[in-house]
Amino acid sequence: MLKIKNLKTYFYIEDKIVKAVDDVSFSVAKGETLGIVGESGSGKSTVALSILKLISTPGKIESGEILWNGRNILALSDEELRKVRGGEIAMIFQDPFTTLNPVFTIGDQIAESVKLHEGLNGKDALERAVELLEIVHIPDARSRAREYPHQWSGGMKQRAVLAMALAGGPKLLIADEPTTALDVTIQSQILKLIKEVQAKFGMSVIFITHNFGIVSGICDRVIVMKDGRIVEESDVPKVFKTPENAYTKKLLDAIPKPRWQVSS
Repeated sequence: MLKIKNLKTYFYIEDKIVKAVDDVSFSVAKGETLGIVGESGSGKSTVALSILKLISTPGKIESGEILWNGRNILALSDEELRKVRGGEIAMIFQDPFTTLNPVFTIGDQIAESVKLHEGLNGKDALERAVELLEIVHIPDARSRAREYPHQWSGGMKQRAVLAMALAGGPKLLIADEPTTALDVTIQSQILKLIKEVQAKFGMSVIFITHNFGIVSGICDRVIVMKDGRIVEESDVPKVFKTPENAYTKKLLDAIPKPRWQVSS
């Protein structure tokens, strides 16, 4: 479905060139969950933004190809790109508090995505918004759709953002650290929900995180990034059993262990 070839995305800051993504290549198969792991500044989120051509000044996609079902996203017109964004490839971000607009109700914000991607209007769009909230397990969705973001908890906001992402029926969901701002219990619920909607909608997922613990529970395959480059690519069971790169080993060592496993 998705094939990235020799992608280079650089940022030009004063007299410096920051090679945020430097000659990166990988692919994502239909129905697959690919994890992209690395510390802050490794380039993993820049890869995600590049896929949807959301890099803004002082950043620039210098070269490479981003092939989506055979079409190079970087060569699409603005109109063609709008159809891909949200409609074919959707993205959710780590902070639902800033993703949602505080002056509009949750239902209206999801309905706006429905109007854009499904062509519904008025009551039909709002009805579809309620259905999407029910899919992500918001209780009493019809009533809650009339509420504003400040009335919802962080976990509920992230469910609303996921509902919004599903409005166009995407075939690829990019989740950029969607559980980072949430407590551990809610993180588990959101991860379970992503797997559930992935199966329901037949999506592929790119899951971006710095946490190998999350990768072990949700991903089929993993890419490890450092300084804008891929340093290791492996099936998830293999990378836990026999990591090949020293940096990967350090990330794995950083996974918190149960107290009884910590040597005294």
